[in-house]
Amino acid sequence: MIAGKFAIVAAFAASVCGAAFAQGTQPNDTPQQSPENATPQNPQPQNGADPANAVIGSWEFSNADRDKFCHITFRAEAVSGGRRLDIDKNCPNFFPSTKNIAAWAVDNYGDLRLVDAQGATVIELSQVEGGMYDGFSPQEGRYILQTAAAAPVRTANDMVGDWSIAHSPGKPICTLTLANNPVGPGAASDVLSLKVKPGCDPTVMRFNPTGWRMQEGDLMLLSARGQSWQFEENDANTWQRVPESSDPILLMRQ
Repeated sequence: MIAGKFAIVAAFAASVCGAAFAQGTQPNDTPQQSPENATPQNPQPQNGADPANAVIGSWEFSNADRDKFCHITFRAEAVSGGRRLDIDKNCPNFFPSTKNIAAWAVDNYGDLRLVDAQGATVIELSQVEGGMYDGFSPQEGRYILQTAAAAPVRTANDMVGDWSIAHSPGKPICTLTLANNPVGPGAASDVLSLKVKPGCDPTVMRFNPTGWRMQEGDLMLLSARGQSWQFEENDANTWQRVPESSDPILLMRQ
């Protein structure tokens, strides 16, 4: 009798194991998922955004009054101490410390560091809002760094008045007056009149400016032959012809 019961139990166990084997799963095992469909048990937040990416581009670097400023372009390429940047040649004239800057980096606190060739911080700037940083130096005062797009743009009204053309500060070769009235019939509606005063250098007279206008923040002097001289603002009273050359031409307010 006991032997008969043992045979029945053995047969039942064999049938259960056989069914499990046929399904390819051991009893009480959890079915396995393929790697591509598996869901992580403890998924980690994926945030690949690099805060340095928000800095890449052209920025205006100025003092608090914005009567001294220049431009800095932050690049993505890696260099010794951080990433590459391009600084306007006139920056050290306004901010002597910038002549030592060789690279830039964003630290773990989100601050922007401008560093020298050895990686030492020359200027440290903290973000005050999107597209703007500020900092301070006992020698040079407060710094403001803002994106070129956020920086105030000069209008034609800002530029009206007497200006001198020079190769270097203090040595004018021509004086002209920018007016705020249209040149006249046949000219584009945004071309304004100017008056060249007697005694101009032949360099200017060969160009022979007859009008001017503002174009995307730059000042354009225009000739009757369709030529143009383009000037970029260095500071509130000095504009430099671009692209730069070995013989610079400046436009300075009188």
